Amino acid sequence: MKTAVIGGGAAGLTAAGVAAQNGADVVLFEKNERYGTKLRITGKGRCNVTNNCEKEAFFENVVSNPRFLYSAYSRFDCSSVMSFFESLGVPLKTERGNRVFPVSDKASDIADALINFCRENGVKMINEKVCDIKKADRFKITTSRKEYVFDRVIIATGGLSYPRTGSTGDGYAFAKSLGHNVTELSASLVPLVCYEDICGKCQGLSLKNVTLTAVDSKTGKSVYEELGEMLFTDSGVSGPLVLSASAHMNETEPGRYKLFIDLKPALDIKTLDKRLLRDFSENKNKDIINAFSALLPSKLIAPFMELTGVPHDKKVNSVTVSERERIAELLKRLPLTVKSKAPIAEAVITRGGVDTKQIDPKTMQSKLVPGLYFAGEVIDCDAYTGGFNLQIAFCTGYTAGISSAQ
Repeated sequence: MKTAVIGGGAAGLTAAGVAAQNGADVVLFEKNERYGTKLRITGKGRCNVTNNCEKEAFFENVVSNPRFLYSAYSRFDCSSVMSFFESLGVPLKTERGNRVFPVSDKASDIADALINFCRENGVKMINEKVCDIKKADRFKITTSRKEYVFDRVIIATGGLSYPRTGSTGDGYAFAKSLGHNVTELSASLVPLVCYEDICGKCQGLSLKNVTLTAVDSKTGKSVYEELGEMLFTDSGVSGPLVLSASAHMNETEPGRYKLFIDLKPALDIKTLDKRLLRDFSENKNKDIINAFSALLPSKLIAPFMELTGVPHDKKVNSVTVSERERIAELLKRLPLTVKSKAPIAEAVITRGGVDTKQIDPKTMQSKLVPGLYFAGEVIDCDAYTGGFNLQIAFCTGYTAGISSAQ
């Protein structure tokens, strides 16, 4: 079968290589000169390939339509993905949270391994932008240069996040033109914009081993709570904890969600108060602003003290019980108010996509257009951080590739 794969990212490269490996005559279209552009910047350039977890843990981390992925995951699960890349000559390692990275810490090693996999299996790689897909007896693909005819087409064009890498929503347009429904698109795993000016004052500061809690003020319920890392940006907060929290914020009208940072999660409030008393006694003749060097990062001290309402130059030995209680309270629950999510262009992943009800989960083939397949972020499936979204790309790409070749 003559097969076109549109999109040279994680899902597209996997689909193309697997389809060719299984006997298809494959042409891979990528509008960027460089293949795997987005893949090369994932995980801060390190590429969190997958997660070294059991099946149950994987599905607990899929936010949208986990049941749709059961068959694809069983075909190419986390351990299979790890074995696959190691067989391609990329040694892997498992870090905190079971996150899997190349030993080299180079995302380019993953991208290059997939490109070589495609080339070794005879995939023809063409740098042309696909402009239109039509289906009669066969598929007619129109690119920026010419027209092509194929028996099968796999759409793996990504979402709307990081548009500079080529993810500009082309696949959604193709899907709609071929009669498919595309669910509402929004940002997931995205930085959050906050009202408080402490964020800008602490811009660039990374907090490690803190607990972030997100509360829906309409219901009063916590929608997310986790220990990990986060950082302040010029307009809000970002980092792994924040990105994961954002996935739980479906309605983001200004002020609806409150964030609380526990800066000392290892200490309960009584133990923390004893710690403050000890630190204060050791610094009793100093200004209060100079008594926090062992408790807080230097960049956070002044903005934190502003929130307490205690004057910077107040002597430690004159701090009242109520002032100390206020300090302890803020150390355990530093509040931020979410104004909005950052734009979808800054998101790690796009929520929404081609309606899974219109795709056969066992093959990734369209239920509406025979011979048309979907893979990766273009499908309405997304997950939390930790390698889970790339795992979705790999297992749907693998399934589309092998199914289209049969």
